[in-house]
Amino acid sequence: MTVAPASPRPDEKLTPLERLEVLCDPDSLHLLRTDVRSRRMGDKARPGDGVLGATGRVDGRPVACFAQDASFAGGSLGEAHADTVVSVLALAERTLVPVIGFVESAGARMQEGLAALSGYGRIFHHHVALSGRVPQISVICGASAGGGSYAPALTDFVIMTETASMFLTGPGVVGAVTGESVTALELGGHRVHDRNGVCHLVAPTDLDAALLARDLLDYLPQNSDAPPTPWPIVDPTGVAPDSFVPAEARKVYDMRDVARALLDGGRLLEISPRYARNVICAFGRLDGRSVGIVANQPRYLGGVLDSDASQKAARFVRTCNLFRIPLLVLVDTPGFLPGTKQEKLGVIRHGAKLVHAFAECTVPRVTVLVRKAFGGAFIAMNSKELGSDFVYAWPSAQLGVMGAQQAVDIIHRRDIEAAEDPAIARTEFATRYAEEHLHPGAATADGHVDDIIQPGETRERVSAAFAALDSVPPRRRPLGNIPL
Repeated sequence: MTVAPASPRPDEKLTPLERLEVLCDPDSLHLLRTDVRSRRMGDKARPGDGVLGATGRVDGRPVACFAQDASFAGGSLGEAHADTVVSVLALAERTLVPVIGFVESAGARMQEGLAALSGYGRIFHHHVALSGRVPQISVICGASAGGGSYAPALTDFVIMTETASMFLTGPGVVGAVTGESVTALELGGHRVHDRNGVCHLVAPTDLDAALLARDLLDYLPQNSDAPPTPWPIVDPTGVAPDSFVPAEARKVYDMRDVARALLDGGRLLEISPRYARNVICAFGRLDGRSVGIVANQPRYLGGVLDSDASQKAARFVRTCNLFRIPLLVLVDTPGFLPGTKQEKLGVIRHGAKLVHAFAECTVPRVTVLVRKAFGGAFIAMNSKELGSDFVYAWPSAQLGVMGAQQAVDIIHRRDIEAAEDPAIARTEFATRYAEEHLHPGAATADGHVDDIIQPGETRERVSAAFAALDSVPPRRRPLGNIPL
């Protein structure tokens, strides 16, 4: 069934059909299973049993999609409803095309009991079967409870509108069990989930969310066997990337400005921008090529790595690796965050996830050391030893086990204490240590860095590195068993 496009209302909640029409190219939407009716809802039965399944095209690319209808039984999932969603996922599995789902569901339909719960089990199974094979994007458009929140969490990316919410149990159950009075948005709105990593992107309205899904899909391939589609090359902004980096080692700046100075048109799409803000994960284009950017963010916690940042970056690296998206890593970090709180949070385990993600990575990877990289974070941020194809350093970068001041406090502690003026002695020892051990020239001589480059030539060198690696056939090996 071909559907003629309508004119959606930009500031209002869209119908399921309108969401699919905004997502797909004009005249490309074809609905599936339009004769399906609820088996248990009597006179309230309607085509689709509360969900529309469809195929369509996004910028000419075939996709499979579905949209739940909250106006019918709250979008709850019954057996026939599940059949429609499963048919969409099965079609995507057979044709290896991306899947986009618009989710707004009260969870399992109570009238159908275990048949409804089993329907979610079938959906979960298909999401997992598709994982890493085709891109899966979930768009949360309203209240989504129980399985309506678990299913999106199994997909690659979750987009929420500002009026949407996700939770395992709704406010009513929470109040009855715990006595806590809470609204749906307080319990699971975007302000909750864009800070805990469940939600990757937020859009103001349904219309914006559908367009954002199109934008996100543009950076992703059809499936894991095909590279992302290149775009025509767009010139960068023309601003020198080092113009944003202060000369003072402890002064903060926004690494996104550095990334934009390197990318086509200065454009990037940041993933989970409010979660673990001390690390940046984003998509952009470099000479028309889709790339993933992983970067320390000195603007927050000085760019230090902690348990949340490690998990966020590790998941993004593995996603890029699965979908053959090259990685550009921009480094400016003082190390891993110390302290009892981080140890209790398992920073060792989560830091190992980041190391594992880079070590198993088979896509082209280029690292640029911008200002500093110390300790285990130097290794974890895509070092040469973890398999980075090229590692470049700016002339002002400092690399080592730790900063000069901290190092001389250990190495020259007695000499500093015995000095006539300990402060002056400490500064002199630190200056000498930095020149001998932290200068990128030493790392280049030892093979830990491939070359020291001027900031103004970074885009050219990184682009040339990726071009040189284009001819390398993709290597495939099983992913490890470290859960993310």
